[in-house]
Amino acid sequence: MTKTMTAVEYDGAGGPEMIRVVKRPRPEAGPGEVLIKVAAAGLNRADVQQRRGVYPPPPGASDIPGLEVSGTIAALGRDVHGHVAGASVCALLAGGGYAEYVAVPAGQVLPVPGNTGLVEAAALPEVTCTVWSNLFMEAGVVTGDWVLVHGGAGGIGTMATQMVAAFGAHPVVTAGSGEKLEYCRGFGAEAGINYRNDDFVERMREFSLGHGADVILDVVGATYLDRNLRALA
Repeated sequence: MTKTMTAVEYDGAGGPEMIRVVKRPRPEAGPGEVLIKVAAAGLNRADVQQRRGVYPPPPGASDIPGLEVSGTIAALGRDVHGHVAGASVCALLAGGGYAEYVAVPAGQVLPVPGNTGLVEAAALPEVTCTVWSNLFMEAGVVTGDWVLVHGGAGGIGTMATQMVAAFGAHPVVTAGSGEKLEYCRGFGAEAGINYRNDDFVERMREFSLGHGADVILDVVGATYLDRNLRALA
């Protein structure tokens, strides 16, 4: 008899009314995979866009939404090493996270940090991997760099600020209100710029004593390109 689990699916494209809680077959851990009993799942823009019908899951991925989860390892597939049953983990997924169980390639499974709760850990994989790959693998941020982070109060922004500060660089953020800038300072921002009132190019130069930004993390895009170039060191 096939084991079942509770999962979330989208009954077509549209608004929140398309969300359905259903019964689905419970997955098994295949070769090189870890089966996770899900404690919590992260909510990402991609999940919302998938529900709207404009961001389909990649070929071969589950149609169940959910790109990151936390939980405990329920089973190990063949040829999996470095993981143990019962361990607390979080994971980055191609899909399938909005369910009681999900099978994930072992290389995408991460230990939960000791100072982080299991529920909170569900929000770590996407932002951590995004910030690490962009700021540290690609841009090569090092101690002493000035890093301008646009959208500092968002998920990417708060993670970027913490990681930049942890590496001894100088995070400067933009946000749309004084309250948001104060919030950012709690994550280690050395300075904040209200983009509604101030020119971030001018203010970045001021904060860095004329140096400018060594690296800029921009979640806004095209309209900021020219000013970003002028803000660079």
